[in-house]
Amino acid sequence: MTREEMRQAVCACAKQSYQEKLFAGTSGNLSVYDGESGLMCITPTSVAYETITPEDMVLMHLDGTVEEGKYRPSSEWPMHAAVYTAKPEVGAVIHTHSPYATAFAVNHKNIPAILIEMVPFLGGDVPLAQFAVPGTAAVGEEAVKVLQARNGCLLANHGVLTVGRDLDQAHIRAVYVEDAAKICSIAIGNGPICPITEEQIAAMRES
Repeated sequence: MTREEMRQAVCACAKQSYQEKLFAGTSGNLSVYDGESGLMCITPTSVAYETITPEDMVLMHLDGTVEEGKYRPSSEWPMHAAVYTAKPEVGAVIHTHSPYATAFAVNHKNIPAILIEMVPFLGGDVPLAQFAVPGTAAVGEEAVKVLQARNGCLLANHGVLTVGRDLDQAHIRAVYVEDAAKICSIAIGNGPICPITEEQIAAMRES
């Protein structure tokens, strides 16, 4: 991707995520990473999503060096950088504060594998990463620990993190995390839930 394509993609996905209420206020952040150039394009900090433009996106290196941008990068850039460093197959990261999923993160509970869509899109259940101080690389490092066989996780007392080869893939995974959390919350109100068994998950992966 060119620099302009990166800016356009990040801005468009940020606006879409805000409209879908995956973000609230100026919370949440997302990025793409180009391994060839070593550049990450990430949303800026504290800029309203209603007015954000591609020119507002920040181009930077994983060590924190800003290449281009009139604003400071998201305060969570170290988290994004830690994920890209540990998982070179990842080309996009989305961090949301979507309410139903974040509620599970506040309860320190994973989202069990209750929907068949969770297997191909997320890898199964949505695990919980241990708490780390926001704005530090440790947030990403804790996430990586539980993303070994998963495409999304909860961040304790913080929110959601999903990954993908590109923004489209990372975004749909963030949507499915929130959808699963919402359905699980409703189901719990109706009575005991019945997660998909490990045997059923294994059969789905093999099919």
